[in-house]
Amino acid sequence: MTVEQLQAQIAELTAGKGDVHGRDGRAVDRVIAMLDAGVLRVSEPSNGDWATNAWVKQAILLYFVRRNRRLPPKRYYRKVGVRCVKPGVARYGSFLAPGVVLMPAFVNIGAYVGENTMIDTWATVGSCAQIGKGVHLSGGVGIGGVLEPPQATPVIVEDGAFIGSRCIVVEGVRIEREAVVGAGVVLTASTPILDVRGSEPVTIKGRIPARAVVIPGTQGKRFPAGEFGTPCALIVGTRNPSTDLKTSLNAALREHQVAV
Repeated sequence: MTVEQLQAQIAELTAGKGDVHGRDGRAVDRVIAMLDAGVLRVSEPSNGDWATNAWVKQAILLYFVRRNRRLPPKRYYRKVGVRCVKPGVARYGSFLAPGVVLMPAFVNIGAYVGENTMIDTWATVGSCAQIGKGVHLSGGVGIGGVLEPPQATPVIVEDGAFIGSRCIVVEGVRIEREAVVGAGVVLTASTPILDVRGSEPVTIKGRIPARAVVIPGTQGKRFPAGEFGTPCALIVGTRNPSTDLKTSLNAALREHQVAV
């Protein structure tokens, strides 16, 4: 069965045509199996950007119905070259590439985790999040998930990025390649990200540029009761390009005194 045929069957089931609990639901099982094997992705690189496959998300939602919300965990980590430290768990329908280390942490269905990425203790990777190669998600990091609406872009953390302890990244925020995000930074779609590397601050939202070094900050905002500090993220430096990314990362952490 081709991907196009699967997509057509998922569209029919989503429209209420067919029995998701019966034989028709085998198309859903096939999509989830392909997600689990990394053959299919919820979101993937496309012409320098990312394209979201809404129909794949719809298949995941149908899988919840088909399984009565009882989703099984992944198995056979060693067979696929993944190290899982108990009680770490990833749901079936998520993909962990060879070389991934999953400490006592959680990866939800639809997520994709690239080669040699570390998911440290108590970190969570939400449904459909896309994590690149050689990423480090430090202890307690929360990567948000999204299933509805199906067209919504998930959180994306690109190759070589470092996410510090207790960071929260949600609502489709994109962390571009080799960025360094310091401990405790909270990034939502509406969080102001202030680039203060130049003579004047530049505000962006929803995206951390490649190789940027980011720390938590505050900015003043006036309310009826007075002016108060509200959270923001500050881009304070740039990670130097280097063939040795680990050395480059350590240098960035020292130079900009970034907590991890």
